[in-house]
Amino acid sequence: MTLPSGLTPGVWTLDMSHSEIGFTVRHAGISKVRGRFTEASAEAHIGQSLAESSLHATVKTSSFDSGDANRDAHVRGADFFDVENHPEMTFRATSVEGDGEDYNLTGDLTIRGITKPVELEVEFTGVAVDPFGATRAGFSAEAEISRKEFGLTWNAALETGGFLVSDKVKINVEAALVKQS
Repeated sequence: MTLPSGLTPGVWTLDMSHSEIGFTVRHAGISKVRGRFTEASAEAHIGQSLAESSLHATVKTSSFDSGDANRDAHVRGADFFDVENHPEMTFRATSVEGDGEDYNLTGDLTIRGITKPVELEVEFTGVAVDPFGATRAGFSAEAEISRKEFGLTWNAALETGGFLVSDKVKINVEAALVKQS
C-alpha cells in the first residue's frame, strides 16, 4: 500500500501543542460531555509503504481535562481511569487499509491494563513545511468504544430510567506529526 502524497519515510513524532486527543460521552441521556488529554506522545515509523510502517502512542491519564475540577478528579480516580494504578493509556497500530485521504487504522488500545482491538477511521489532511522548516503531517481520527470493555464500569441509575454515563464513548484525535531529521 503506497504512502499518502507527501508523507515520506522516516520517524514522525506527535506535536502535542498542535494536536488534541479527546472523547465525547453522553451524560444523563440528554447531553454530551467532552474531555481531552493534555499530555501525550506518539511516534510513527514510516516505511516505504504503509504495510512497512508502525505507530505507537501513549496518553497520560492524569492529564484528563473536561473543564470541571470536580468531574476531572472523579474521572482520574478509581471509578474511572484510576491514574495511580494506570498512569497511561496506549495505542499500538497493527494494520492500516485505504488510500488517498481515507484510511482504517486498526490497533490495540490499552486502558486500565485491558487491551482490546480498536478501528479508527482516519483522514489524512496533508503535509506542509512550516515557516521554521519543520515538515508536518496532519491526521484526523475517530473511533467508538464501549467503556465497559476497558473496565470503566462506574455508573449511577437515573430516577427516570437509564444511567448517568453512557457506555458508548466516541474518541476524536486531531494529530500533527513532525518529521524528525
